[in-house]
Amino acid sequence: MAMRLAAALRLLLVVVAAARGAAGGGGAKVPAIFVFGDSTADVGNNDYLPGSSARANFPHNGVDFPGGKPTGRFSNGLIGVDFIAAAMGFSRSPPAYLSLIAIAANNSSNSSKTTMAAAACMKGANFASGGSGVLDSTGTTINMTKQIEYFSDLKDQMSTKLGADKVSTLLSKSIFLISAGGNDAFDFFSQNISPDSTAIQQFCEAVISTYDSHVKTLYNLGARKFAVINVPLIGCCPYWRSQNPTGECIQPLNQLATRLNDEIWDLFNDLSSQMQGMKYSIASSYELVSSLIEKPQAAGLEEVRSACCGGGKLNAEKGCTPSSSYCSDRSKFLFWDLLHPTQATSKFAGLVFYDGAARFVSPITFKQLVEE
Repeated sequence: MAMRLAAALRLLLVVVAAARGAAGGGGAKVPAIFVFGDSTADVGNNDYLPGSSARANFPHNGVDFPGGKPTGRFSNGLIGVDFIAAAMGFSRSPPAYLSLIAIAANNSSNSSKTTMAAAACMKGANFASGGSGVLDSTGTTINMTKQIEYFSDLKDQMSTKLGADKVSTLLSKSIFLISAGGNDAFDFFSQNISPDSTAIQQFCEAVISTYDSHVKTLYNLGARKFAVINVPLIGCCPYWRSQNPTGECIQPLNQLATRLNDEIWDLFNDLSSQMQGMKYSIASSYELVSSLIEKPQAAGLEEVRSACCGGGKLNAEKGCTPSSSYCSDRSKFLFWDLLHPTQATSKFAGLVFYDGAARFVSPITFKQLVEE
């Protein structure tokens, strides 16, 4: 009995410490952040998926992260959601949800699991999973539907511990950040190099219809403030450049991303007029990358075509692995690996999305969304 009590107390101390760390010392501008999406937002959920190849829990990932260790982030260091969370008063992104579940699984007490959820997730949780998309058919990791199911389970645990009214108030003031859509476009284009207009229309309709369903489900669970990051300029990532004999961007893929982004904009505009109290801000990853390719010096960058870590043409025909070569000055590269930005790019993005020009974030900034 004494041993079980001691274990429960140790668990509670770990979780409370994690929650305090995520809160950035009590200066948070919103109660919590809940993150959904793909590898652009994953902070380690995929580390807990046995057999998955969509992981980043090995070198050289994390070489510039505090402590120099890989965390599951697809980056040399921190990623965009870390810098966005920091701008909102937290130290970095909330912890990966599956890491919290792993802690709870080590303790057999159901009451301790409830305590864990209530304490840690008062400041938020990150459900994002590298390889996932808006569509459940995209990728083989934690799809968006499952991510939202995890959040629903978490809300139930929090309500049991804290009371439904308190949790409802907390969620209505919290930020729900979604970064998804790139993998859907990536997969569709990989399977349809020269799609006709009908195929493109059907694909876009499927993505937007599913996105609509996801947002409505989150709204019904209590979400009111949506911070959205749109589909990146994926045709200009090093991988796709490496597949082009000229080394230039794949414009049909960028055109597909543009169409999706236009429809995502229309979707949130329509939903905000339908759902009472809903507010949103859309950050344009597409415009950000486009601007940095045009004027890399704006973020102190120099190399915008090749990957820092990888192999082959443009260092991007292979992924970043422990045996890969990687650049010595990551602060000068736009891309870390064949698909993902460096910490330097992510830092610039986080600042611009939080309180930048309308070209990069609208109809309001993330800062204004926080203050609404």
